[in-house]
Amino acid sequence: MAPPRRLARPLGLLLGLCLLAGVVGAGMAFPFVAGVGLVSNDAGDSVNSTSSSLVEGGLPLRTTITDANGRPFAWVFDQNRTQVSADQISPAMKAAMVAIEDRRFYEHQGVDWQGTIRAVVANSASGDVVQGASTLTQQYVKNYTLYVEARTEAERLKATEQTPARKLKEARIALQLERQLTKEEILARYLNIVFWGNGAYGIESAARTYFGVQAKDLTVAQSALLAGMVRSTTATDPVQNPQPALDRRNVVIGQMRDQGMIDAAQARAAQAQPLGIASPLNTQPNGCIGAGDAGYFCKYVMEYLNTAGFSQDQLNRGGYTIRTTLDRDKLAAMKASLDEEVPPGQPNVANVMSLVEPGQDKHKVLAMASSRTFGLNAEALETSYGLPYEPVNLGSGSVYKIFTAATALEKGIGINYTMSVPPSGYASPIYLDGAGRPIPVQNAGNYPERMSLQDALATSPNTAFIKLEEFTGVPDVVDMAVRMGMKSLATTPFVDPQTGRRTDRSIAEVTKAQKQASFTLGVSPTSVLELANVGATIASAGKWCPPTPIDSITDASGQKVAVTEAPCEQAVEPALANTLFTGLSKDDLSGTSASAARQVGWDRPMGGKTGTTQQHKSAAFVGILPNLSGSVITFDNSRSPKPLCDGAGAPFACRSGNIFGGKTPAETWFGAVKPMVEGTPVLPLPPTDDRYLTGGAETRVPDVVGRGVNDARAVLQRGGWQVSTRTVDNLAKAGTVVGQNPRGTALPGEAILLQVSSGTVPAPPPAPGDPSAPPDPNAPPPAN
Repeated sequence: MAPPRRLARPLGLLLGLCLLAGVVGAGMAFPFVAGVGLVSNDAGDSVNSTSSSLVEGGLPLRTTITDANGRPFAWVFDQNRTQVSADQISPAMKAAMVAIEDRRFYEHQGVDWQGTIRAVVANSASGDVVQGASTLTQQYVKNYTLYVEARTEAERLKATEQTPARKLKEARIALQLERQLTKEEILARYLNIVFWGNGAYGIESAARTYFGVQAKDLTVAQSALLAGMVRSTTATDPVQNPQPALDRRNVVIGQMRDQGMIDAAQARAAQAQPLGIASPLNTQPNGCIGAGDAGYFCKYVMEYLNTAGFSQDQLNRGGYTIRTTLDRDKLAAMKASLDEEVPPGQPNVANVMSLVEPGQDKHKVLAMASSRTFGLNAEALETSYGLPYEPVNLGSGSVYKIFTAATALEKGIGINYTMSVPPSGYASPIYLDGAGRPIPVQNAGNYPERMSLQDALATSPNTAFIKLEEFTGVPDVVDMAVRMGMKSLATTPFVDPQTGRRTDRSIAEVTKAQKQASFTLGVSPTSVLELANVGATIASAGKWCPPTPIDSITDASGQKVAVTEAPCEQAVEPALANTLFTGLSKDDLSGTSASAARQVGWDRPMGGKTGTTQQHKSAAFVGILPNLSGSVITFDNSRSPKPLCDGAGAPFACRSGNIFGGKTPAETWFGAVKPMVEGTPVLPLPPTDDRYLTGGAETRVPDVVGRGVNDARAVLQRGGWQVSTRTVDNLAKAGTVVGQNPRGTALPGEAILLQVSSGTVPAPPPAPGDPSAPPDPNAPPPAN
């Protein structure tokens, strides 16, 4: 008599699996089971490949980002997992998992044929296809396919499909693994890979998430709860479904007791305990959004490593420990000062700062922050844009005069050079509009006709630096800026102001090609971080190094990982940089940041330079110490920037701005840096060099006082200077030069004014009340 129709399929499957047990156990090959169509087309290379990967055991691991002291402040991951070894997992956890999921784990060789056949008979009676009865080894194979190999939704669905072909593949791989790994290794790998709900992958993450402990410290009750969750993390979620979770936990404890893993007293004690989960759970924030005030720094780390060749996928899955250069104490002082000057909720205004440590072989980024809270809630004025390191389109104003001064020093001008300061309205031959017409250059104050380059850096007359740029040339100043640290100028595409479209040329290329004299006035997009690094270049005796946020990287096994970084370069001669440092040392004493320095009682040698853009939409300050360099830019970060007014309170958008670099930017810098350096030694500025103090021979004007005017004119003209004369009354022989201006140094081609003696001096008028003087006929009569 033929068997009932509903039993034909189960018996066929049973026959197939019985055959499979014999064939796989003997030959490790997939059979063709004709009666049920279980074709092993999925075997072959894919099985061998998966088996090899499983033996190697690589898992997606969480990457940890720490500060300079090794304290974590951010994590990035695809799966929040930290891998631990077998001896770092509680024996109770291992026992609980074996008790509830695979009681014959230590008896079978990877496939529990007895349990599989029993499950087939039970499941197939209701039409299911080979479900259940998987050993921990098979579950490890399945989870590896799901969490390691599957990278798309289609691959994940395939990894979990309930088909005989997948079961057969898992069985074969499980049998192979049992021949290459010990039971302890397989159990530890399973516990490391499984998902425990609430973002926790692996037993270490689960222990920390639910109980705030390490996996090695899990108790019987805690282990039983976690083991019970594996079958369904949703149904037994102890937060959402505490009673089902408790019931399932107690079932596991009962199994541990029945299988002799714990005694009855231990079981009763464990079952009597509450769930005991953390409230709230110790979930791990993923990415830089969870880094708080260090969010901008975290994002810079990610982008820096991407540039260095680390893909985001590699960082998300590699299990690295990234030790950064972040100084959290300095970050706290920086953030406090930024927010003090510009509250996070202030509309339209962002206050940003970066801090770099000088050095001959490395420029460490110590901190970066913004008054804008790092986050995703735009309505709360949060942003995740890299404000402290991405170029600010509004520019940094006169800070760029540093580059003109450095170029002038390199071309033979000394820091003590007495430079011409044309009055406001100066029509420079190189400062032109698009039609080639001169644009009058304006100053923000009144200045003497001549002043030293050092004093000009401190007080910042625009006309003097446009005049100086006539000598240096615009292209060389742009190149100097790039050399000293403004690297983004050479990589950021120039945006055509007429069309608003990016061109295929960089800002530096276009600025040089068009000889835009406004470059010295800081109109180009500027990175706050790069500006701080320019200061670090000066303080490092002219040595440029990339501003690095990385101290070291180790992989999951603790091995050091190399980071490809740009090599350091000698941007300018050490003597030039050291003298330029001194050339910038008057800003806090008698220059544009002096008021801000006095507010905090600043008393240390430093270099500084303020800057303000023409329409007051942004202002900047860079401050340099021998061991620290920082820059601040305050700007309107809205879509349609407006001028900023800076008064007693926070800056705000207004019709006609009055913000200056010496106000909010400098006040922010001094407010941040003063507490950083308190209690530390006062460091002197580096020594200067006579060559860069007085300048080269090409700028030294011959002293022609005492010569005849024709002789003097010839001497000066041979040196390349223009000559003008003015006759003055003097007792020296007529035609003798009795004065010259400038006297000492002058730009090649500059006009030298000679004062030429007339040979006579008119008689002085009589002294008032002299009785020998004849009476004045026009004098009024004496009063009565």
